[in-house]
Amino acid sequence: MLKKLMGLLMMAVLCTGLFFPGHSSAALGSQMLSTGSSNSDVKQLQEYLMTKGVFPYHTATGYYGPITKGAVERFQEQSRLKVDGVAGSATISKIKVLRSGDMGKPVIELQRLLKEWNTYDSTVDGIYGDSTVSAVASFQKNQGITSDGIAGPKTFSKLRQKSPSYSTRSFTVNSSAYTADCDGCSGKTRMGIDLQKYNDGKVVAVDPDVIPLGSKVVVEGYGTAIAADTGGGINGKMIDVFIPDHGDAINWGRKDVKVTVYEK
Repeated sequence: MLKKLMGLLMMAVLCTGLFFPGHSSAALGSQMLSTGSSNSDVKQLQEYLMTKGVFPYHTATGYYGPITKGAVERFQEQSRLKVDGVAGSATISKIKVLRSGDMGKPVIELQRLLKEWNTYDSTVDGIYGDSTVSAVASFQKNQGITSDGIAGPKTFSKLRQKSPSYSTRSFTVNSSAYTADCDGCSGKTRMGIDLQKYNDGKVVAVDPDVIPLGSKVVVEGYGTAIAADTGGGINGKMIDVFIPDHGDAINWGRKDVKVTVYEK
């Protein structure tokens, strides 16, 4: 359970699809990355390196320094690639293939896409375990792809072809904010996602009678999030937005904001 802040910050939130706006496997690979590079592609590379267990930190910085170079070299060595610490096309193509044992945000994105195809019904936890392998293999079989349970370029290309139709509605809600980093907070949401581990997700707790769980929600001043949990104090047109930093959550305070809800 997530503790209230300032008496106004309610429990809860995060995500079935754990929505990370802008996080995608598509951009990484458009350019070679090496020592000194600093951009969003480097951040994605670091997230994949974490997924493969070769990046020693839990947070991607977006800067390609000696630690990132060393992690790339370890991955290259494990993958029988040329070991030069440079993330070129061969290294990036290899690192973007997800398989059993991988853990992290790229796996969350895979699980979210599988859910959109109604192929994956387990918790979106960022762990490429048996249920994810089974879901990938089932999806591949249905799409006429070699059914090996490994998510490579062909599988992701097919997964991203789905364009669900959405209905939208906009209205004003009363919003508070919370953080997972407080005394008595477990850091885990109702959906089982560990906010301490994936703390830059955009998520909101809602009253499901007003905003259905699983809906994409654009929140004024916050961004695009997923409605993924509920809270005891969230009733009617109210939401609670997750903000990882305690001070920033307090600064958010309580205020009226416009939301646009996308529903399938």
